[in-house]
Amino acid sequence: MARMLSSDPAPPAPTGYERSCEGGPGGTEHGRAIREVLDRIGDKWSLLVIATLRQERHRFTALQRHIPGISQRMLTLTLRQLERDGLVTRTVYAEVPPRVEYELTELGGTLITLAMALADWAIDNHPRIEIARKAYDDTHPR
Repeated sequence: MARMLSSDPAPPAPTGYERSCEGGPGGTEHGRAIREVLDRIGDKWSLLVIATLRQERHRFTALQRHIPGISQRMLTLTLRQLERDGLVTRTVYAEVPPRVEYELTELGGTLITLAMALADWAIDNHPRIEIARKAYDDTHPR
């Protein structure tokens, strides 16, 4: 049986993500946190809203113009959830007509680098994914 020498480096401590996959200490709680956050930012519209707000605040109609295909209802629901999660703030100005603007919070801003990296990955790899899908569909007829 091999003995561990004192000069052998200790294995790295598992990350929260690794514990959630292994069922280790805190794993269940980490897994729940990961699922909740990914459910929010991984939906169809949230990352697009976050990316649109990355440089400046926008009014509702401007957001809707910048995000092709999003309905008024879905934009409203998405903004409400992002505001609830502390990622977006909503400011109402007492004017006639009322003006409402949305902007990222400091917490929401921390997602930009990650969101842009994911978006870049999707753009860079989409052709390969389409090729893989076609190959799969050709060998697995429905």
